[in-house]
Amino acid sequence: MTATVGIVGASGYGGAELLRLLDGHPALHAEVVAAHSQAGAPVAATFPNLAADRRFDAVELDRLRTLDLVFLSTPHGPSLELGAALHDAGVRTVDLSGAFRSSAEDFATWYGEPHPRPDLAPAVYGLPEFNRKQVVDATLVANPGCYVTTALLGLVPIAGLLQPGTVVVDGKSGTSGAGRAAKDALHATHVAGSVTAYGAPGHRHTGEIETALARYGADLGAISFTPHLLPIARGLLTTSYASLDDGVTAADVQDALVDAYRNEPFVHVLPAGTFPVVKSVTGSNGCQLSAVVDPRTGRVTVVSVTDNLGKGAAGQALQNANLMLGLEEATGLTAVGVYP
Repeated sequence: MTATVGIVGASGYGGAELLRLLDGHPALHAEVVAAHSQAGAPVAATFPNLAADRRFDAVELDRLRTLDLVFLSTPHGPSLELGAALHDAGVRTVDLSGAFRSSAEDFATWYGEPHPRPDLAPAVYGLPEFNRKQVVDATLVANPGCYVTTALLGLVPIAGLLQPGTVVVDGKSGTSGAGRAAKDALHATHVAGSVTAYGAPGHRHTGEIETALARYGADLGAISFTPHLLPIARGLLTTSYASLDDGVTAADVQDALVDAYRNEPFVHVLPAGTFPVVKSVTGSNGCQLSAVVDPRTGRVTVVSVTDNLGKGAAGQALQNANLMLGLEEATGLTAVGVYP
């Protein structure tokens, strides 16, 4: 039986990636492909890879209520309104924004505004590797941020080996992570041949990383996070540093990572000293990671890579949707990137 799904925000990069993935999904049909400002426009005019004869739909709540599941690939403002309405109507929803990832108190701190539905904050956090049972039973799932997903997959398994207050996360993302809006900082002549930091020290993903670590039983205190923009279209790399507890060895770190992901379809742990390459996961829902320990400083370095539109957004959203609809988790997804 085929389930009907909708995408709101289909004219953005995340929404378009969802549509691409759904085109090859054997059990889900994209019944609604909604884009408020581009309703009625041909999809292929914006995304030539999606060349089917299809036009963007208008955002109509009554129509969305008839679907089995809705993806919200919208900024947090529209997601707050639509996510709450769909939840109240009993429609399974995966939200790709930050609208429902944190508590109402944390949302106010990092977004500078009160949360209109504190009863839904936080929703079930959609990082299946650590809470797939909750995702299965959820009506509303908050898809983690791209930087956060990539950092957490490297940090959560070893969090119990780390000293609180010592975690530093350095993140680097392709320009698609900044969305389709025309911005001077994303101009091709400005990005090409350059790398720049932005958003420090108050990037919203800082609080999300701290909260998520605590959610999984590893309250490591305040972290430092700095994102950077890479001159590539898609792909994301995080390098995380932290001090190890006394007596923790490199073997302890490697064993913790291998044990955590031994049976996971999308996370691959590389041998210590073999660093992952962004290109290896491009176009996939995969994550590759590795860790090395510096015995001189007693610190660990964890390097993780994902596709910011894959495991960092649309791929993970589809992974969550599969679980919510009772499908095999990996249906329609792959951990194998497009290389070279």
